[in-house]
Amino acid sequence: MTIRTLFTTTALTLLAGTAFAQESVTVNIGSSHPEANIWVYAMKNAFQPEVDRILAEKGEYKVDWNEAYGGTLYKFTDTRAAVSDGIVDVGMVGTVWEGAAMPLQNVTYFTPFATEDHKLLIKIFDDLSANLPALHDSWTAQNMVPLSSLITDSYDIYANFPVNTMEDLQNRKLNAPGTSANWLQGTGATPVDGALTTYYTNIQTGVTEGTLSFASGILPTRVYEVAPELTRVGIGSMYFGAIAANKDFFDGLPAPVQEAFTAAASVTSTAHGDYVSMLAEKAMTEMQAAGLTVHELSAEEKAKWTEGLPDIVAPWLEQTGEDGKTVLSAYFDALRENGVTPGRDWDAGR
Repeated sequence: MTIRTLFTTTALTLLAGTAFAQESVTVNIGSSHPEANIWVYAMKNAFQPEVDRILAEKGEYKVDWNEAYGGTLYKFTDTRAAVSDGIVDVGMVGTVWEGAAMPLQNVTYFTPFATEDHKLLIKIFDDLSANLPALHDSWTAQNMVPLSSLITDSYDIYANFPVNTMEDLQNRKLNAPGTSANWLQGTGATPVDGALTTYYTNIQTGVTEGTLSFASGILPTRVYEVAPELTRVGIGSMYFGAIAANKDFFDGLPAPVQEAFTAAASVTSTAHGDYVSMLAEKAMTEMQAAGLTVHELSAEEKAKWTEGLPDIVAPWLEQTGEDGKTVLSAYFDALRENGVTPGRDWDAGR
């Protein structure tokens, strides 16, 4: 090789390297829960890989992920503040724990027996969070950009006694944390606060006799060992919150990276819905193999529960005003447009 050829080859190599160099963007991503949790799984296993894939195809940018999963930076009580204040750039936000700061996002918890279709719930709230001004603006007010909706599978009763009629709930004590306590009004049962991490001990020690919860949460906590009677009542799936980005951070991203985040969020929503379905099905198989007995509350008895509830959405509407009415109406319109007949028309006359 001549000196001239060597210089030419080297120059071309350097130019090629410059032309295809990717600019790195550092993203701090985290959660209050571990990666296997239903609200975190898709962040690690769908959102991050999909952002990487999209950016690799374009070749202009790449992301360096700094991961802080499993509560290493913040706990479940601080999910909103962690993202809003920029402790992480992207994180799991549990709006269910933010009734004062973000009440609009809790509409499903005040309208039980609406739908058990958790995948539909993701679809509806992805749309409303992006396109309904009242809901979208409430995220903006917290300096956050919602990316992908988070949900639960349907709530039922896990207890150490079966529920065949509504009378079976009289004078019973059930864990029903936060706003889910409202679901027991008029049933004769007493709600007791708690969390997935406390249900086992509560029931084992007699503090409670069961809990309102969902299969994908009951399996890993082994609550079925002390509450071996599951009564399916179909209280419904709930909107829990969202994977969200700090707005200042998001607005400062290059447009191609913003677009990758948005596109990856859609893939993440699908992955989240599929993972919850898989885990709920696995939970039922494993729990029944371990001795869980499953009962179905009859339609007649379920109607007694649904119709016997007081107007539990009224206090929420007083708190949220016109924006609450708008969100409630949009949510129930979307349910019906997707072929759902809610167990109770909580939006009627509003």
